[in-house]
Amino acid sequence: MHNIWFYIIVGIILINFVLSTLISYLNIKSLKSEVPEEMADFYDSEKYAKSQNYTRTNNRFSLITGTFSLVVILLMLFFDGFAFIDKLASDYAEGTVLISLIFFGILFLANGIINLPFEIYDTFVIEKKFGFNKTTPKTFIGDKIKGLLLSFLLGGGILALIIYLYTLAEQMFWIYAWIAVSSISIFIAMFYSNLIVPLFNKQTPLPESELRTAIENFAQTTGFELNNIYQIDGSKRSSKANAYFSGLGPKKRIVLYDTLIEQMTNAEIVAVLAHEIGHYKKKHLIKGVFVSIINTGITLYLFSLFVSYPQISEALGVNGIKFHIALIAFAVLYTPISMITSLIMNISSRKNEFEADNFAKNHKLSGELISGLKKLSVNNLSNLTPHPFNVFMNYSHPPLLKRIENLKKKL
Repeated sequence: MHNIWFYIIVGIILINFVLSTLISYLNIKSLKSEVPEEMADFYDSEKYAKSQNYTRTNNRFSLITGTFSLVVILLMLFFDGFAFIDKLASDYAEGTVLISLIFFGILFLANGIINLPFEIYDTFVIEKKFGFNKTTPKTFIGDKIKGLLLSFLLGGGILALIIYLYTLAEQMFWIYAWIAVSSISIFIAMFYSNLIVPLFNKQTPLPESELRTAIENFAQTTGFELNNIYQIDGSKRSSKANAYFSGLGPKKRIVLYDTLIEQMTNAEIVAVLAHEIGHYKKKHLIKGVFVSIINTGITLYLFSLFVSYPQISEALGVNGIKFHIALIAFAVLYTPISMITSLIMNISSRKNEFEADNFAKNHKLSGELISGLKKLSVNNLSNLTPHPFNVFMNYSHPPLLKRIENLKKKL
C-alpha cells in the first residue's frame, strides 16, 4: 500500500512532464514561416527553413527521450526499483556511506547505459544531419570514460563527504555540508579551466596577433586586467562557436573557441568579449556565486528536515530512515521549489545579459556585437522566435531579437 508521499512524488513527476511537453508544443507553434526582418541580411529562406527544422527535430527528440525517462521512473516507483537497488547495495556492503555510494553508483551506471543510445543518436545522427558534429567515435568513447571517472571521483567524493557529515551530526549535518560544498564549488569555479577543461580539450594561449592586440587594447581601455587569453579546440566536437569567461580573481581567463575565431571578424570578437567583461565589471560572476551558495544552503536545510522522516523512504518502498533513499525522494519533492528558484535566477540572468550588452554599447560596439550575435545565431541554427512562455521558464539569455532591439536603443 503506497502512502501519501508516494502519490505526491508521482504527481510532481507527471505535472513536470506535462508542463515540459506543453512548452515544447508552444515552442513549435511559435515558429514563423517568414524570416524576421531584422535577420533578413543574414538568413536566406533555405537557411532559415533549416534552422526551423533543427528546432522541430530537437523538440521531437526531447519529447521521445522525456517520455522514455518518464516511463522508466514510473516503473521504478510502482515496482519498487529503488528498494531493489537498495537491497543489492545493502547485501554487499555495510555502513551508511558505502551502501549509499554503491546505491548511487548502480543508478548512475544504469542511467548511463540506458541513455547511451539516445546520446549516440543525438551526436552522430541529428547533429551530423545538420552539419554540426565533428566528434569521432574515439573522442565520444574517450569523453564518456573520462566523464564517468570524473563523476565517480568528484561526484562520489562530494557525496561521500556529505553522507559522512550526516552520520556525525545527523539533522545538523546541513551546516557542515553547506560549508564543505560551497568551498568546493568556489575552488572548482576558480580552477575549472586549469583542472577540468584540459581533460577534454586542448587549451593554448592565444598567439601574438592582431586579434590578441585588439583584445588587450580594449581590456586596457576599460581598466580590466587581463593576462590569460586562451583558445580551445572546440572544433574537435562541433562546428558551433562559443566564448566564455572562467575563474575568479587572478585565475580569471577568457577562452575562445577556435570555431569562433574562424567565423567572426576581430572587431566582432572584441565586441563579444566586451559583453563578457561587462559581466565582470557589473560583478555578475561574484553575485552568481553568492546566490548559488545561498541556494545550496536552503536546499541542504530543507533536505535535513525531510531526511529524518521514515515515510519519505517508505514512499520508495524502503522501511526505515535511509539517507540515499530520502535523497532520491527529496530530489523530486524539491522540484516545485527548484522551479521557482530557477525562474527567479533566469529573470536575474536575463537582466544581467542586457546589462552586459549595455556595457559593450557604452563602448561604441553595438554594431559589432549585433553582427557577431547574428553570426552565432545563423551558424548555430538558433530558434529566432521562441514562445514567450518558454523564454520565461527556461531562458537564461534574452532571445536574440530582444537583445538586438536593446542594443539599437539610444543610451
